[in-house]
Amino acid sequence: MKILIAEDTKDLNHALTVLLQHEGYDVDSALDGQQALDLVSANGYDAVILDIMMPKMDGITVLTTMRQKHNMTPAMLLTAKADIDDRVAGLDAGADDYLPKPFAMKELLARVRALVRRGGNDNSRDEITYAGLVLNGEDLSLSSENTVRLSLKEYELMREFMRNPGRELATDFLIWKIWNNESDADADTVWLYVSYLKNKLNSIVTEVTITGDRGGAFTLSA
Repeated sequence: MKILIAEDTKDLNHALTVLLQHEGYDVDSALDGQQALDLVSANGYDAVILDIMMPKMDGITVLTTMRQKHNMTPAMLLTAKADIDDRVAGLDAGADDYLPKPFAMKELLARVRALVRRGGNDNSRDEITYAGLVLNGEDLSLSSENTVRLSLKEYELMREFMRNPGRELATDFLIWKIWNNESDADADTVWLYVSYLKNKLNSIVTEVTITGDRGGAFTLSA
């Protein structure tokens, strides 16, 4: 498994590199955003870890450029800030996960394992249809009259809904199923991703909707 770490603090970059190498990963490291983008363009990775604040190019710009080039490598953002605006900016850019600093190395390793598992399941993703809506696991797209791209987390959540149309899926169940009970996953996290999916359903013009309230159960129906 090959991972890219882009972190401009040399001591932290080195510590993360050594940690992941000790866990058996093949690791490349970058100290600025431009170097990270060059490495991503030249190599294939199973996961990418990007600090948001980097010289030459910030992590969100790197990730946005990757997604524009249809590079769907699972990506996690590291940020020194933990407020909702940073989370939203990262998710808008196509991040699959985020980890606020300071963090425990054990938690980072758990997040990396989850990223790699999700990315490694690409070949097993199938196409799911419901009421004219098509979820394509090969390119992480959702289609009706129009087509939009999804992040890996959005895809996993939408796949759960489309496998259970008309069924109420509780927030606690989704935290367990999609986020594996990650320490900072809560009702607000689920609500944020449901909101993203609702907006994307509106953008592709479909009768399929997701109903439900923050902290409660959600239902996909047409």
